[in-house]
Amino acid sequence: MIKKETDSDIKEESIRIIPLGGLGEVGRNMMLIEAKNKILIIDAGLRMPEEDMPGVDYIIPSINYLKGKTHNIIGLIITHGHYDHIGALPYIMDRLGNPQIFTSKLTKGMILKRQEEFPTKIKLRINEVKSGEKIKAGPFTFEAFHQNHNIPDNLGFVINTPVGNIVNTSDFKFDETAVNDMPTDFKKLEKIGKNGVLLLMSDSTDAEEEGHSISEQVISENIEEIFKKAEGRIILATFASLLNRIQQIITYSEKYKRKVIIEGYGMKTNIAIAQKMGYLKIPKGILVSSKEIDKFPDNQITVICTGAQGESQASLMRIANKEHRNIHLKKKDTVVFSSSVIPGNERTVQIMKDDLYRQGAIVFHYKMMDIHAGGHAKQDELKKMIEIMKPRFFMPIHGQYSMLVKHKELATSMGIPEKNIIVAENGEVIRLTNHKITKEKEKVPANYVMVDGLGIGDVGQIVLRDRQALAQDGMFVIIVVVDRQTGKVRGSPDIISRGFVYLRESKTLLLETRKIVVNIVHQTTNSGKVFNWVYVKERIREGLSEYLFQKTQRRPMVLPVVIEV
Repeated sequence: MIKKETDSDIKEESIRIIPLGGLGEVGRNMMLIEAKNKILIIDAGLRMPEEDMPGVDYIIPSINYLKGKTHNIIGLIITHGHYDHIGALPYIMDRLGNPQIFTSKLTKGMILKRQEEFPTKIKLRINEVKSGEKIKAGPFTFEAFHQNHNIPDNLGFVINTPVGNIVNTSDFKFDETAVNDMPTDFKKLEKIGKNGVLLLMSDSTDAEEEGHSISEQVISENIEEIFKKAEGRIILATFASLLNRIQQIITYSEKYKRKVIIEGYGMKTNIAIAQKMGYLKIPKGILVSSKEIDKFPDNQITVICTGAQGESQASLMRIANKEHRNIHLKKKDTVVFSSSVIPGNERTVQIMKDDLYRQGAIVFHYKMMDIHAGGHAKQDELKKMIEIMKPRFFMPIHGQYSMLVKHKELATSMGIPEKNIIVAENGEVIRLTNHKITKEKEKVPANYVMVDGLGIGDVGQIVLRDRQALAQDGMFVIIVVVDRQTGKVRGSPDIISRGFVYLRESKTLLLETRKIVVNIVHQTTNSGKVFNWVYVKERIREGLSEYLFQKTQRRPMVLPVVIEV
């Protein structure tokens, strides 16, 4: 008898989606899509270190899961040129086997420019992709589509997989009156939706913000009002990558007969790339050096600079602190913060604003008037994206966990069943079929990989803990010279203190410390002629740590040095 094959006997086609960064955090975006033993990567970004990570330059995704699988990687899609999407590339591409990169023209230019800072790295293979262009790579076919953000050439992607179409929105907002950029192409989005979307992966950065993002047209009009009224110099701080805003400032500077000074390495680099590629229109003769600032009347100068987040070495902070070589604040200078404050920077930015006010500057920031629009969709736009795409399944991406959860709530309010929504975190493995989306029990490494100078991943939790201890309680070094024959201390131990106590004002404490060290050495060496110096140093460390805490309620890092003579 021949048994009839049933649906349950047929193994359903499936793919796996693995976020390595960007979920449960803002930044460090990186996502894997696996199908038929092939891997497609979306973005490879960095994030800035947290306050308790002294000395760390950047944090990048862990690619340990991809060890031994580099031959399966068929490509890397980059959505746009912000560092939280491209910043990890110089640190990981050689270890990924240098797969082909697919991205837009401007993003390609920014990636290659940054790669020049790493001359020993491999030569990247970058394929330029235009909106509407389809690319076949292994079991995937993906198509790019234009999305508004706060940087030009931002692309979302429709990825056709063996189970259906996945849409990754990239960072986006809807702007029908965009400035220096094409407006949102709703007809294109609707066409994508009509072709069927199995899974929508959508930007969640502003999912907790009600309403609709502000159009760049509104920002542009308000900035022009500042230009009309400013009697002195205009000093405008914004993000180095906010090229649309920079273009607006240059346009109004030309209109109101002002020369433009650009300050900030990153900003100068981005402007040079964008100008060369035709994304920025800069009139001839309008740019001048900061060395020439005194050659022109105050009402004929605009300074565009970095530092709106209060970064210690950025241009605006150096101007506020009177440390800039050529630019010094005057009364009637107008300082404009054309950016929102990134969470965690509020106190630093406030201190800088106070310093600007003390020097007589006129200050404008986004809470006073609409002079900055973020690049991310708010709740009304997020719901509209879901309405247009009509996905069967939904997965919020790019954001802190609370943002992902809020985006899930928006999706359920739009009629997507809760069982069809996945709120995932980095390292979790999502399995997607045509009929189901689930989390697997397996988790892959998604830990922080810290970049410190030329070191990648060599700063771990132990090193960080030591740095934190040094930053909080300082260091106490005791140097003891011991006779190797008798085990007796010669002379008085030397002490070095950094960040713990001021030696000249702590003579009693230091006298007792020396006595304790001498006693410990003599107690641990009078039992014989062969001395265990590792044990001696450990006893000194324990004894001193206990005594210093008892006297100061602080725990410095105690470093005993024993020298045999």
